[in-house]
Amino acid sequence: MKKFVTTALFLSTALFSTAQISIIPKPVSVTIGQQGKGFTINAQTRIVIENDSLKNAATFFNNYLEKYLHLKLTITNTKPAENFIALTIDPKASNSKDAYNLTSYQQNISIVGNSQAGAFYGIQSLIQLLPTQKNIALNIPEVSINDYPRFDYRGMHLDVSRRFFDVAFIKQYIDYLAFHKMNYFHWHLTDDHGWRIEIKKYPKLTEVGAWRNGSIVGLWPGKGNEHIKYQVLPNDVKITPANAIIKTDGVRHGGFYTQDEVREVVKYAAERYITVIPEIEMPAHSMAALAAYPEFGTDPKSGYKVAETWGMMNKYNNVFQPTDKTFGFLEDVLTEVMSLFPSQYIHIGGDEASKIWWRQSAETQKIMKEKGIKDEVALQSYFIHRIEKFVNSRGKTIIGWDEILDGGLAPNAIVMSWRGEKGGIAAAKVKQRVVMSPEEKLYLNHKQFMKDDSLAANKFLPLETVYNYEPVPAELNAEQAQYIWGAQGNLWSEYIGNPEKVQYMIFPRMDALSEIQWSQKEQKNYTDFQNRLKAQFKRYDLMGITYSKRYLTPNP
Repeated sequence: MKKFVTTALFLSTALFSTAQISIIPKPVSVTIGQQGKGFTINAQTRIVIENDSLKNAATFFNNYLEKYLHLKLTITNTKPAENFIALTIDPKASNSKDAYNLTSYQQNISIVGNSQAGAFYGIQSLIQLLPTQKNIALNIPEVSINDYPRFDYRGMHLDVSRRFFDVAFIKQYIDYLAFHKMNYFHWHLTDDHGWRIEIKKYPKLTEVGAWRNGSIVGLWPGKGNEHIKYQVLPNDVKITPANAIIKTDGVRHGGFYTQDEVREVVKYAAERYITVIPEIEMPAHSMAALAAYPEFGTDPKSGYKVAETWGMMNKYNNVFQPTDKTFGFLEDVLTEVMSLFPSQYIHIGGDEASKIWWRQSAETQKIMKEKGIKDEVALQSYFIHRIEKFVNSRGKTIIGWDEILDGGLAPNAIVMSWRGEKGGIAAAKVKQRVVMSPEEKLYLNHKQFMKDDSLAANKFLPLETVYNYEPVPAELNAEQAQYIWGAQGNLWSEYIGNPEKVQYMIFPRMDALSEIQWSQKEQKNYTDFQNRLKAQFKRYDLMGITYSKRYLTPNP
């Protein structure tokens, strides 16, 4: 048996230096061979899989080699005497979910996962052992890595409602998640600003709801944005052209995904062991749907239109009328959505439902009286409970933003805590699962620098703040902490109009997020992370990823 020593003890004069071991997210353990030698991948190297269940992992690695390093290997079930990369599964290799062991010698590389996903994660670490330059020897240091994730839910969100991104980019985005060992893609498909998924029974959702006639010019109104004229109104006063002026660019844009395209994306993600969670917003953030079918709103004659601005949820009539007719519509929509997504989980939004529209609607008030619903907060709870019951009847589970706690949490719902941690703590204390996604820590559409060189939401979220976030609140005891399912970063796209801007906003903060989700708490060290980022930046350059060069300076 070969001997290994820890990274700290490895001789700096060795052929394969420890500087090359810069894996993100940081593995549980990394040890380096005493000999300082390793394995070289060349055209004769074979990728050996014990059966076709490992083909996804092998193909992903091969595609990376071909696309970025101009080398394509043969995938085979036959193991040669040497010069091979072997992928195997041993369910008994670890008691931890989706664990892997990667070992490289001079003659071969072995990746043993205790699941298919585990082997795939081993491939992601192998990719980070590759050089970040083209046309040089593909030397892999002699190393042994034992690794497994800290959290079961490791998610990233993308808002395609405010800005539409085509299928090719959605696939690229999913690859970014895969590189960072994430396993959930939260696809924000509907909102006030656009309906992005084809629903056969209701074609106007995309014919009308998938297009908006303009977007905000400059930053959304708020402190420091006095150049945009905006009059703050009482909650019960409707916004009109006479009392508020927000400039928009008048540029029509939009788009939607056909059901075949959705299936294509879901299959692509599954091959990377990523579950796609669709979000269909309700009872609010529904203006795009109501522009198409105003009869499901509280004021069908008000002239709904797809939103051109964001925020000001109290000023726009954007809530569904809680009638049986409306619930029938939503159940039809969810039935088609659930047929497209194998995911156990359906995100139903539930956030920022202004109660003034229900309060002003005679029909809503009549419904509340008939059903004994005491106030509009209780009506929000009734709405969520009713939708949950329907989703549960189809064998699925709902996820909602933390407002679904208002009026009483639905019995089986998962809470995504975005308004800080309070909602997540409350849910965990009553033994319901939580995904932590607090705006101040994990909204990657916020500025990276105080004097940013790119228009972004006017809040500050530096890389270090993301890295140092701890998803398990100190207020929870050990039993309650088990209900923290994981963490998720969110990217809202009002100021993100192209793929390069998406890249700029998520990198390298997605690297920090991945370490929150995957790496063990006691192993986190920001200085060490910054050192490992140096190699990651070179990989970004190899892959043509846009990121801020300010991170290359000592004090950006």
